[in-house]
Amino acid sequence: MTDPAWLTLREAAAAVRDRRLSSRELTEAVLARARRLNPRLNAVISFDDEDALAAADRADATAPSGPLHGVPLAHKDMFHRAGKVVTCGSALRRGFRPPDAAHVLDRLAGAGAFPWGALHMVEFAFGVTGHNAAFGPARNPHDPSRITGGSSSGSGAAVAAGLSFASLGSDTGGSVRLPSHFCGVTGLKTSFGLVSRAGAMPLSASLDTIGALARDAADLRLLLPLIAGADPRDPATGAPWRKDARAAKEMTIGVADAFYVEDLHPAVARACDAAIETFRALGVRVRTVRLPDQRAFSAAAVTILGSEAAALHRNGLRDHADLYGPQTRARLLNGFAYPAALYVDALRARGPGLAAQIEAMDACDAILAPTAPFPAPAIAETDVATGAEALIADVSRFMRPVNYLGLPALALPAGASDAGLPVGVQLMGRPGRDDALLTLGEAFQAATDHHLRRPRDPT
Repeated sequence: MTDPAWLTLREAAAAVRDRRLSSRELTEAVLARARRLNPRLNAVISFDDEDALAAADRADATAPSGPLHGVPLAHKDMFHRAGKVVTCGSALRRGFRPPDAAHVLDRLAGAGAFPWGALHMVEFAFGVTGHNAAFGPARNPHDPSRITGGSSSGSGAAVAAGLSFASLGSDTGGSVRLPSHFCGVTGLKTSFGLVSRAGAMPLSASLDTIGALARDAADLRLLLPLIAGADPRDPATGAPWRKDARAAKEMTIGVADAFYVEDLHPAVARACDAAIETFRALGVRVRTVRLPDQRAFSAAAVTILGSEAAALHRNGLRDHADLYGPQTRARLLNGFAYPAALYVDALRARGPGLAAQIEAMDACDAILAPTAPFPAPAIAETDVATGAEALIADVSRFMRPVNYLGLPALALPAGASDAGLPVGVQLMGRPGRDDALLTLGEAFQAATDHHLRRPRDPT
């Protein structure tokens, strides 16, 4: 049998369900691999071996309880686990033990899955590279001198390195899609309001979404209905979610004529061109579109995120500023500089902006664009202490319009640089049409093998 740690989520669940593997065997394989590779990758913040193995034994002793029965998973360390320390990537939270579990973890538990640990993240999810002053940087499995992307840094590294079959993350300004791009995995930023954020660390109430990273789009299709749906603890939920029965060849993809085509690394430009040709070969219609000013959307998202994050951390900064890492502290303090009128204007412009975006998409089901402008840069060159602010800002250049408008987006591995670093594309969809993106992603991955590429294990 294939190394159990490299099974897809679907295969792992089927192997346990059909008794070809016990849950304990699967869990032991994942834990052993994570223990072996984590000193090199720094993807895991905490291990829960004893609890995970006990959960595996319970799963083996009972009949299948759901589609993920007996499957061990690990998630970004921002989701509350009852009685467990949840650090949110910060020294400020080293002793924080929430009494209840996050809604999404309860949903996954109801499907039969259980956690084996918690994964690295940027402090309070406020960063895009994977640096962390309290825990050190996460490292890219394809080249440990490179960034993973953030803020779901451990999720990207863990899925790419075979430490977790899938992982929950958050996406407020690209935090699911960037680790997917840099680590070579598939990530879904869900429509705003589709997945409950109750029991998950907040950053920006107007922008926060919960998403997932996995090896392929088919695994994300398995996960999405397990975590989506209304939750009275999160008033933003209840957004309509439309199942799409069409085949990819019945869909249309748009390619923007500006912004997303500017100043691309050759490997990223090649990947975008090749992805367009792959979709054309699949029978998908491809057309050029002129979108509204994406820079204005991005600027509005920065204003909202900075203002809301600063307000959220006002007391923490007042009482414990020394416990924040310097990069996070600086970004939070910058948030206090936004005038209230600018923040309100950014919120008021969102509705008209979304209407303009949908009108510009016309008959398109998705817009294809690069996820990031280049492959993973080095950890050293993206450290804020080295004056890398401009490079750090460029990492997330293509992220924020989707967050501002509340749209879904699917990040897909789509190629590699000459140095062997993954690069990807994203499909940006219509509100509540996450399912259509997964259909396009599955068709793309049936015709390509970029998502099958694994990093070489350290010797």
